[in-house]
Amino acid sequence: MTTPTSTQSSRRELDGQTFVEFTRTFRAPIEDVWAAVTESARLARWIGEWSGNPAEGEVRFRMLFEGEAATADPLTIDRCEPPRLLHVTTVVNHADPDPLAWHLRLALSEAAGVTTLRFAQELSDPAAAAEVGPGWDYYLDRLVAAETGGDPATINWDDYFPALAQHYRNLFA
Repeated sequence: MTTPTSTQSSRRELDGQTFVEFTRTFRAPIEDVWAAVTESARLARWIGEWSGNPAEGEVRFRMLFEGEAATADPLTIDRCEPPRLLHVTTVVNHADPDPLAWHLRLALSEAAGVTTLRFAQELSDPAAAAEVGPGWDYYLDRLVAAETGGDPATINWDDYFPALAQHYRNLFA
């Protein structure tokens, strides 16, 4: 594979907070893309799986491609307006005395048979962009592969990091 480029990412200010935002497009109905990013079985093809009852406002989410040590962590559903909007919060680095909360936003829109996905993560620490950016580029490219008949396993993490790290350092400098 050639080195991926991050032409589908940007720095955005949303509600007074700084986010890194990614855009992907799909020739598919909005409901189909919504299912790909919310249904556990569909998520499992490209990122992870969840368990629990979303109606309770929290599920447990486990990354499937982060090695054997990946745990199912709580994911709070802050806002959900199917099939257009999902805001969630998850806590990473549980062992750290000051764990880090990740605020994630997903917005979908559809026009002329094309669904646009905008995915954003709040970056309270701009230095984190060098790892967060390539990570989401990697996973969102896996999503595109899964949804367009490709094989997500052909998307190689080593093609993304450290190759895209400087792009994100510059974006958030």
